[in-house]
This record gives sequence, structure tokens and C-alpha cells, in this order.
Amino acid sequence: MISISTQGNLVSVSVLGEFTLADFRDFEQHVLYTLEFQGGVNLLLDLRDMIRYTLDVAWEEIRFSREHRYDFRKIAVVTTDQWLVWIAWLNRLFVDADIRVFDDPGIALEWLQTP
Repeated sequence: MISISTQGNLVSVSVLGEFTLADFRDFEQHVLYTLEFQGGVNLLLDLRDMIRYTLDVAWEEIRFSREHRYDFRKIAVVTTDQWLVWIAWLNRLFVDADIRVFDDPGIALEWLQTP
């Protein structure tokens, strides 16, 4: 399950439990809407409460990232899971955005809001 909020060009996503393909489709729609009306997107991904994600989500994430390679400005990933830190680093191959990993959502949000 996910929770999504949008404020200007900032899309904030919190994942709770399992991250499913239906959740990812919801995320895609929010990003596409924000792109249409705001231009480049800053993304706050809070994965601290994510238990797992399905394989189809991983594949869809790669496809979406490649299609929107230049649409993200900054991506802040909030997690303490070392595996997710590695995946965030790997995503740098697919998007032309400044990607950083944080363990505190407040600091991540502050970084996203600085020009």
C-alpha cells in the first residue's frame, strides 16, 4: 500500500507493507499529472515501512525510469535498508536526476526544497 501527496513539483510517496504493481500505477499517474502541470519532478520516496515489492514492480520501475529519464530533478530515498540503498545507487543508470539516500525524512525534504 502507498500514500501519495503532491505539492507543487514535489511528489511524496510512503510505502507501507508490500509495494504492488497497482500501487506503482497509482504512483505513475501522480508523477505524470505533476509533469503535465509543473514540469520537472522532485520525488520523496519513504521506504522505511516497506516490507517487500513484487518483481513486476521492479520491471515497471525500470521501464518508467527509462521513459522519463530527464523528468526528475531530485530524488530522495528514505531508508536504512542497505539493499535499497544499493538499488537507489543502481537507479542512477536510468534517470538523469540527483539521487540521494537519507535515514531522516525531514532532512530529505529539506534537501528537496533547496534550489
